[in-house]
Amino acid sequence: MYKKDFFSLCVIPTGIGASIGGFAGDAAPAVNLLSKVSPVITNPNAVNGAYFSGINSNILYTEGYAIDQFMQEKIALRPSNYNKIGVIFDKEIPKNVLNVHLNILNAIKSVYGIQILDYTITEQEMGVDFEISSTGISTGCIKHVQTLLQAGQNLINKGAEALAVVGFFPDMPELENEQNNYSDGQGVDPIGGVEAVISHILTKELNVPVAHAPAFSEQELNIQPQIVAPRAAAESTVPAYLPCIILGLYNAPKLIDINKINYNDITIEDLKAVVYPYNCCGGIPVLTAKEKNIPVILVKENKTVLNVTPEALGIEDYVMEVSNYYEAAGYLLALKNGISL
Repeated sequence: MYKKDFFSLCVIPTGIGASIGGFAGDAAPAVNLLSKVSPVITNPNAVNGAYFSGINSNILYTEGYAIDQFMQEKIALRPSNYNKIGVIFDKEIPKNVLNVHLNILNAIKSVYGIQILDYTITEQEMGVDFEISSTGISTGCIKHVQTLLQAGQNLINKGAEALAVVGFFPDMPELENEQNNYSDGQGVDPIGGVEAVISHILTKELNVPVAHAPAFSEQELNIQPQIVAPRAAAESTVPAYLPCIILGLYNAPKLIDINKINYNDITIEDLKAVVYPYNCCGGIPVLTAKEKNIPVILVKENKTVLNVTPEALGIEDYVMEVSNYYEAAGYLLALKNGISL
């Protein structure tokens, strides 16, 4: 399925208000377009869409912390199919809300035949806390990290090869205003930052593929009839968001210690290009790519609340700037076929 001659990386960071990829799976068409040129490593945020998933067989669904480790040559990615998935539920999730999620798990097993090994409930409430910071990005923390890690380790001990996490989020109407109204396709996803924190913690400590979906109050299970912005529509049509992460994790690549790799594992040596939003290019993938002389393609139409531009970093002469993801796909095609840019 995967060829070792050309891989690209397309990252859309979570919780920074990306105009493409900052909502409910709205970057999936762009990532799918890139995947027609070559296999693409991407983070869950780029293709998750509640009950819907933009994943396909040429996309390697890889958590953000794992992508950083991959870029720093600490791990390799081993293509995998039919992972045994363990599911962690936050103890704070109300019983009726939990029942809805358990019905969803059973539906996924019945319809897709996906091997969901088991689920567990944390011994303590995870204690999810979140906010939009003064810089405009989504951030947060969890109060009881150890209970999350223990739940994950218990599932791995049972044979889980990937972990889906469902944390409980209290209602958040105070975070919605004229400048930041997620339902209207504006601003920042207020829970995206802490979702990334949760998955980073598990990936770092347990070294398995991880993705997170939120659970809200019982009142939020009622689907609202109002029309919302198309980019936010996937999350407005369903009571819970678990299916997309199960579908992504089912064939997510395994994370392999760089000292234990085999020939078929994907390393940074196989990476031929990095695609990133234009004004958030200060992350590990872009800066490491520059050090390794891997082409970096920055997409100008994908703006974020940050202002970390190539000019601000002094790398404008190194990167390739394109207007949109169609042009990015063209650049990838040229690179893949040795056509001078």
